[in-house]
Amino acid sequence: MAQVTTPGRWRGLKGTSRKGDKFAILAFDQRGSYRRMLPEKTTFEVAVDIKTEVVSTLSEHTSAVLLDYVYGYKPALELANNSGLLLAVEKSGYTGDSTYRHMEIEPDWSVAKIKRFGASAVKLLVYYNPDIDDLAREIEEVVSRVIEEAHKADLPVFLEPLSYSADPEVKKDSAEFAAIRPRLIVETARRLSALGPDVMKMEFPVDIFRDDADVEQWRTHCKELTHASAVPWVLLSAGVDFEDFERQLEVALKAGASGYLAGRAIWKESVTMDPSQRAQFLKTTAAERAKRLNEMVDRYAVPWTKYFEYGPVSDSWYTAYSE
Repeated sequence: MAQVTTPGRWRGLKGTSRKGDKFAILAFDQRGSYRRMLPEKTTFEVAVDIKTEVVSTLSEHTSAVLLDYVYGYKPALELANNSGLLLAVEKSGYTGDSTYRHMEIEPDWSVAKIKRFGASAVKLLVYYNPDIDDLAREIEEVVSRVIEEAHKADLPVFLEPLSYSADPEVKKDSAEFAAIRPRLIVETARRLSALGPDVMKMEFPVDIFRDDADVEQWRTHCKELTHASAVPWVLLSAGVDFEDFERQLEVALKAGASGYLAGRAIWKESVTMDPSQRAQFLKTTAAERAKRLNEMVDRYAVPWTKYFEYGPVSDSWYTAYSE
């Protein structure tokens, strides 16, 4: 049964989706990892200009763009007219041990500023492991608080939980973590979607580099994720190559995903190119990648309107629409 949502959140979801109410969103909210991709002496101004070029070119082909508050000011103002805007609210990275990850909201940035800037939605990234009970509860409290603030501003929230290992002897790319990854990601979707975000931005539930052949198993775990999530979910690219992401996305969409929210799989080679190479790459290779993903979204994605509907229409709706 569809949930009744508010006018602002409905418009925010409409503003970030393409025809058919399906998501085809470009992600470029990287901050620290973006700097590490660039030559060491790259200035802030050059980093901004590169991000602006990527965004202004590719936003022609996507329903929205996700940006950050550090480098995203100019790119956000150069978006294509057809593109919605999501802005990240969290600080980049995490604090604490790599097996016990806290997250923080930037004190000089807020949901209120995101609303004032004119964004269509708020994005919140958290590191989350449901097996670490006390930290999971702490993260859930932060998530709930941000969702409450965003919903008071009538903005939808795209929630991005990233999994990690609680055991220092087990790396995320190990066979041991691959064995528990589907359970962790599905349980994460179950718990965090129950807190009331509007869209879940999820990792692929299978480590395809440890389980490359069993596509039916991929589909099974993606269906489990769909059933676990109380809200629509989109697939993130997690830095994989385009060909790998394309395979993942087709399986995810056929199993119930509502689109993609992907970045490096589309644009990552461009940021280290010289200006003329970058311009050509973005107009050809990267644009074609987005178009190929969009074709799959149009064909297979589940509309987010399966999950949401707006309230009754009346001549006095505005009296109950309070701040």
